[in-house]
Amino acid sequence: MNGVHEFSAETLDGSVRQLSDYRSKVLLIVNTASQCGFTGQYAGLESLYRRYHGQGLEVLGFPCNQFGNQEPGGAEEIEEFCRSQYKVSFPLFAKIDVNGATAHPLFQYLKAAAPGIMGSKAIKWNFTKFLVKKDGTVYRRYAPKTEPGELVPDVEILLADPIGSP
Repeated sequence: MNGVHEFSAETLDGSVRQLSDYRSKVLLIVNTASQCGFTGQYAGLESLYRRYHGQGLEVLGFPCNQFGNQEPGGAEEIEEFCRSQYKVSFPLFAKIDVNGATAHPLFQYLKAAAPGIMGSKAIKWNFTKFLVKKDGTVYRRYAPKTEPGELVPDVEILLADPIGSP
């Protein structure tokens, strides 16, 4: 199995991106929302991206409207908000579902590979984070309240590993 590299996803501009394009990169995959109490984490995600992108980190944002209708806008609104309010330069994908029968296959895989507390597969809220090794397998899942800066030690461990499998 190639982990997340087996999947593709539509970007905000409507093109399809193969996640295999990120092979040999450390990935931080996050379900996001523009009107959430955790929306300020965009700044921390962007900071991580700018600090570690040159070393092989990619942050991938997946807007989701499943939690309290906190991402009601369309692609243009989402992009404008993220770029103007938080100077987001990391890749943003089209709005998706992360739970239920219509959950994107990538998030079905992520939830199965890294269950939450007490084995829960469901994503509880916006800004749930998944850190993925260079080989495409999930390293760890983080709760929405976990600030992006708290991931630095794990990001550095994965970036330092030549094959991505500590």
